[in-house]
Amino acid sequence: MTRGTARTVAVVGAGWAGCAAALELARAGCTVTLLEAARTLGGRARRVEMDGRQLDNGQHIMLGAYAESLRVMKLAGVDLPAAMLSLPLQMRYAPGAGGMDFLAPRLPAPLHLLGALLRAKGLAREDKLSLARFSTTARWMDWQLNTDCSVDELLQRFDQTPRLIQLMWRPLCLAALNTPTDRASAQVFLNVLRDSLGARRKASDMLIPRADLTALFPDAAAACVARRGGTVHAGAKVTALAQLPDGRWRLSATGAGLAQLAGPAAASGAASPWSAEFDAVILALGAPGTAAMLRGLAPLQALATQLEAFTPEAITTCYLQYDGNVRLGIPFYALLDNPDHGHWGQFVFDRGQLDAAQAGMLAVVISASGKAAGLGQAALAAAIAAQLAAVLRRPELAQPSWSRVVTEKRATYACTPALARPANATGLPGLLLAGDYTAGDDAAANYPATLESAVRSGVAAVKILLKNK
Repeated sequence: MTRGTARTVAVVGAGWAGCAAALELARAGCTVTLLEAARTLGGRARRVEMDGRQLDNGQHIMLGAYAESLRVMKLAGVDLPAAMLSLPLQMRYAPGAGGMDFLAPRLPAPLHLLGALLRAKGLAREDKLSLARFSTTARWMDWQLNTDCSVDELLQRFDQTPRLIQLMWRPLCLAALNTPTDRASAQVFLNVLRDSLGARRKASDMLIPRADLTALFPDAAAACVARRGGTVHAGAKVTALAQLPDGRWRLSATGAGLAQLAGPAAASGAASPWSAEFDAVILALGAPGTAAMLRGLAPLQALATQLEAFTPEAITTCYLQYDGNVRLGIPFYALLDNPDHGHWGQFVFDRGQLDAAQAGMLAVVISASGKAAGLGQAALAAAIAAQLAAVLRRPELAQPSWSRVVTEKRATYACTPALARPANATGLPGLLLAGDYTAGDDAAANYPATLESAVRSGVAAVKILLKNK
């Protein structure tokens, strides 16, 4: 399929992978239909409304290394400097909390890491030597392992000190892979470090969204698709996928989001059936949703089974509202989590420093949060508020005026060593997969379940489709 050729393509799922795919297809001249079961675009990184507040289903940090995400956002018309707060690489704990203060100066790489290491507070000489040894050895190895292993094993091989593991490597692994270090893939962890710590200085910058996650890209991408003649249907659940004798594909769907196509019943809010035929389909759902769709296709049963074996990992964000004058010293702090003492939070963000309308709101993130979420919302919110009061030495933080806990139970999959991840191509012409669970070109290209991984996959699926048609 050459650029500018009008072919009909359906993208099922309007998360970041699906929106990236739809945007690229529309730019290539395809007639795109984007279908999303939820009423809000964004998938597992989306806007949620809680008691009149526009928040996110999870607080995110992006990196300057997320080249594809930044590229497609710019293509969609997003003003990147206005949309995100850019901070230099840092791992900073609240003063007096027993952590460390690691802040990279804005110097060319690798001088920015050397500067951060020399100026770091809260690390002993042996900790700093340990970090320097890790960076040097990883570069010498070209950030690649002959055989994948757990992050714990990797850190032991590199003789990392217990304090550096506690304050640097474990929090970074949880934040990037959402998988505990004893189960996390060392190779994928190295891939992330290579593209951030091991690349140009700007790649290590930490980008914190100011806008909600749906406004940050999905809404803008959908608007571009619509301007180029495509259609976007939120609240449209695809229920069946079938290959036709002529090689085209039929989708069946239901939901009020198809009102303009399914007639008066859907317009009244009823779930009405709808079906349409397409030259190609990109499935941009999560691994479980994709597996369910593939179960209806006899040649892809093994692929469905592979996806069903992915283990979900949760992420929890606790929002706490205080008086508008409450403010952290910096936009975010790392927190020392200690569940045995009721300290579950791993990072706290000052939402007021991102958006003035949210002054006094703090967002606390817990990665791999299955056990924490089991406490229940009220108990967990109280525990986190108490943790903030103790760690930040501000007793008033123990009593927020409002709080909500949001747990995305299937936020990511467990990114384990040597995890078998499928390619974008399914083997059936005109049917592609897009999602953060798909594989890169090789092990060195694999990322964990991040926004960047999702976007890369969506773009890769389109490239395959355009190349083969």
